[in-house]
Amino acid sequence: VGNEVSSEIKLYNMDCMEAMKQMPDKAFDLAIVDPPYGIGFDGQKENRDTNRKFHEFKGWDSQIPSKEYFENLFRVTANSIIWGGNYMVENLRNSRCWLAWDKIQEFSGSDFELAWTSFDRPAKSFRKSRVESYCGISKIHPTQKPVALYKWILKNYAKPGDKILDTHLGSGSIAIACYDMGFDLTGYEIDKDYYDAAVNRLENHKKQLTLF
Repeated sequence: VGNEVSSEIKLYNMDCMEAMKQMPDKAFDLAIVDPPYGIGFDGQKENRDTNRKFHEFKGWDSQIPSKEYFENLFRVTANSIIWGGNYMVENLRNSRCWLAWDKIQEFSGSDFELAWTSFDRPAKSFRKSRVESYCGISKIHPTQKPVALYKWILKNYAKPGDKILDTHLGSGSIAIACYDMGFDLTGYEIDKDYYDAAVNRLENHKKQLTLF
């Protein structure tokens, strides 16, 4: 049982920069990444009474990735989708194919998030509320994105047989989406706590599928 199409999910607890430096050109068909935006949204220093779930402050969202990161990312992938691209435009070329996750309802944070893409297609949006996206889910990462969002991206921007790269695995939502849809994924997460939680989340997901 499990996913209908076989997929190979390789997840590594290591610095993506060190990994990419060892990769040949165009090793992957598509990168789908959610790197730091540089806006300090990586947890709270204390558990205050807010509408955000408390996550330990780790300081990783103090700045966007280096220019060298983008150079390597574009070298090792044929196409790229980069969440938070609006914070990193100095490292990106012009694109008409921006993606938006429209969270539908208004709240204290952003009503939508943007992703830059290397595709020459019309801009598109994925519409799903935060409430629906996280219903019944215990968030393990402060910037965790819904599995459904990654499935929408894979359905519309990946071809069967494409090899997917994620340099900032985070909560592992993309790993679950790739597993379910039969895409090979190589993912990197430098933080041991996040990595362990993401791997555990994927394994629990696999076990649940075998029950049906």
